[in-house]
Amino acid sequence: MSGAQQAVYQNLRSFTNVTPSVDYLVVAGGGGGGGSGPSGTRFGAGAGGAGGLLTGTQAVTTGISYVVTVGAGSPGGTANQQGTSGSNTAFSAYSTTAVGGGGGAYDLGSTGSIGSSGGSGGGGSSFGPNNTGGVGTSGQGNQGGLGTSGGGGGGGGASAAGANAIGSNGGGGGNGTSSSLSGSATNYAGGGGGGIYGSGSPGVGGSGGGGNGGAASNNGNVGTANTGGGGGGASAGGPSTTGGNGGSGIIILRYADTYNAAAATTGSPTITVAGGYRVYSWTGSGTITF
Repeated sequence: MSGAQQAVYQNLRSFTNVTPSVDYLVVAGGGGGGGSGPSGTRFGAGAGGAGGLLTGTQAVTTGISYVVTVGAGSPGGTANQQGTSGSNTAFSAYSTTAVGGGGGAYDLGSTGSIGSSGGSGGGGSSFGPNNTGGVGTSGQGNQGGLGTSGGGGGGGGASAAGANAIGSNGGGGGNGTSSSLSGSATNYAGGGGGGIYGSGSPGVGGSGGGGNGGAASNNGNVGTANTGGGGGGASAGGPSTTGGNGGSGIIILRYADTYNAAAATTGSPTITVAGGYRVYSWTGSGTITF
């Protein structure tokens, strides 16, 4: 084989040694917890739901630039305001988008307030006919918990629904889902914990970045960044308090390291080669070409 023929052979071999598929984890931004009003209000706010979570394996094609869009976590609600729903996350090789988590309900009084729907639903607040949690998206997350006459419902998580509040105690956030695509087992998409009234116990955020509910007269805690965790609900009984912000999302792609590295990437992904895999992880938006 001549030198020129060998060069053509090597180039062809390099071109064809491209992974035919990737394992993916796509997590949307978490919803913000609901806010609680000034002194005199009696209901803890509902927690934010976790961002939707999708995982699986997807075929990819050589030479196509696939778009990676990572959703932001959303702000918690201020006094008597609903938490904002999280932003969607998408990998363009996959046709379904992970939906942002639903915002937690705010303190509305005896008629109640419903958590927003999303990847996982936000928790409800107050009591009465309208204190239910928001609905989760099928295959991505679960429903938020009920509010009561004191505590706010927990936000739904990827693996479990948010817990109902009990008396003045906030409901716990639904647990998230563990993934090892990054190279180590990590939990993602946990729901936030519900807020409280008075001396109740705040809801604990679900595994996977869910923020705890606010303690007496305190703001809700934030969801963990790059997990899609929901924000904790605010507490009532003192000054106006704010729900915790939802955690931002993430996209992780993995394939066997026997295949070539990606031809090009944008968005500054973290790239590791270990344990027999090439792993690309984005916490912001970008592209990848195989």
